[in-house]
Amino acid sequence: MNQELEKHVIKTGTVTIGIVCKDGVVLGADRRVSYAGGGGVVYFADKMKKILEITDRIITTVAGGAADAKKEIQVLRAEVRLKELRTREKASVSEVANLLSNMAYQNIRTPSMIPMIAHFLVAGRDSEGVWLYDVSPDGHLKEVKKYASSGAGIMQVDAILDSEYREGMSSQEAVNLIKKCIITTSGREPSVGAGMDIYTITKDSLKQVVEQEALLDFKDIKSK
Repeated sequence: MNQELEKHVIKTGTVTIGIVCKDGVVLGADRRVSYAGGGGVVYFADKMKKILEITDRIITTVAGGAADAKKEIQVLRAEVRLKELRTREKASVSEVANLLSNMAYQNIRTPSMIPMIAHFLVAGRDSEGVWLYDVSPDGHLKEVKKYASSGAGIMQVDAILDSEYREGMSSQEAVNLIKKCIITTSGREPSVGAGMDIYTITKDSLKQVVEQEALLDFKDIKSK
């Protein structure tokens, strides 16, 4: 990539996390949106929710280029809806994850000055159970059995998950672990933070359990 083009490539900071627990899956993400300018300077552009609904039973995290990720999810929603109308059956989590994987595979290999680069953690429930899938930017698809993370904060997050995750943990323990990961990472990775969203998925429900925004507070310093 030449230097002039590189100045305009969007580079986002994010942390998204998926944990498999004994009663389902917990999915979490921070809210900060950033982009890079020349000289490696990062500008914090906005806040956005990085866990998006695909159907009423399936959600996904997004990491990478914000425009790329949103566009892929818009197309995915339409394709899944058409599939359900044609077959008169609800799409399974595996079918949705495979479709997204194929889209990512094709998009990154389509000739373009700026290729589409986005990473997804897809979670949901269907008649067969509760599932978590990792869809990497190159289209690689993997079913997650323990935990997965993506984004700029994975160096900090993976260290915490490696040491504190345990099989058979409850959904509430997983929620608390994701909170710890995001809060800790936001203190060390400037492009992570601004709040968090966390969802739990069980065989009976999909619901948001954490919706928080980080607010900057200034206080007077009293001289002694």
